[in-house]
Amino acid sequence: MKETFGQRLSRLRKQSGLTQEELAEKFGISGQAVSKWENDASMPDISILPDLSDVLRVSLNELLGKEENKARLVPAEERRDTNDLILKVRADLADGDKVTVNLPMGLVKAGMLMNMKMPQISGSEALQKVDFEEIIRLVDQGMVGELVTVESADGDNVRVFVE
Repeated sequence: MKETFGQRLSRLRKQSGLTQEELAEKFGISGQAVSKWENDASMPDISILPDLSDVLRVSLNELLGKEENKARLVPAEERRDTNDLILKVRADLADGDKVTVNLPMGLVKAGMLMNMKMPQISGSEALQKVDFEEIIRLVDQGMVGELVTVESADGDNVRVFVE
């Protein structure tokens, strides 16, 4: 059975560690409104969907159930130039920090050539173990979507994807 918008919203909210009240507070609405969304009794206004996806740290497509960010190989004739893609790193760290990095792949590639480190991600052991050179190789071969998921023993959760 296909997941409804409300079921998906509830799952994503819980994965983000938010209560209905906390999510409601971010949008200046009541917890009851969020409850209605999650019970499929009503829907959020379309104008807040982009901000809702940002708060839940998922793509708008994922929020709407249109696309899972699973890794996939794009046929050569359908590939976009690698430099037109975006590398996205989302980390929910055990200490409560949340890290989001969105960088053009061209910039990532240039930085790797100069042996630069990404300062936003150098503090997490789980993030330090991500092999960005291998990610670049995969993307150059046509892989997109969620390429790396790390759930460390100390509670860090890291997702790396390219869109």
